[in-house]
Amino acid sequence: MRLLNNQITERVYPVSTALNGVGEQLNSSCTPRGRHRVRLVIGRSCPLNTVFIGRRATGEIYSDELGLQQPQRDWILTRILWLTGEESGFNRGGECDTLKRYIYIHGTPDSQPMAEPLSHGCIRMRNHDIVDLCELATVGTEVLISE
Repeated sequence: MRLLNNQITERVYPVSTALNGVGEQLNSSCTPRGRHRVRLVIGRSCPLNTVFIGRRATGEIYSDELGLQQPQRDWILTRILWLTGEESGFNRGGECDTLKRYIYIHGTPDSQPMAEPLSHGCIRMRNHDIVDLCELATVGTEVLISE
């Protein structure tokens, strides 16, 4: 992932996208392409490794022990940037709506590989990286997802 400011790359972050590849359809578990915006920034004041379910902090802090107890769980940690599509009929509205699909940029256990497709559609980042990104991103920040 590249963070741009006036078309100049300011940061580069390793990420993991969908195991199923790219696509916009509801229930596809694919990462949607195209122009998006940040709809909400969630968890700015939460500690590193805060566990989220349904965009709410559970009160848990992720640890390797917690991960071993629930090895199949898709962990959403630390911060969430909830995305909304900007292109009607492609990633906004109907059966291809990024917001309704709950597509996020979020933290994941640091033991998870990056630069390898493994998510259920979201964009996963290292926890320190998502904290850094959330210091810079605000509601309305433009996001372009491309292959």
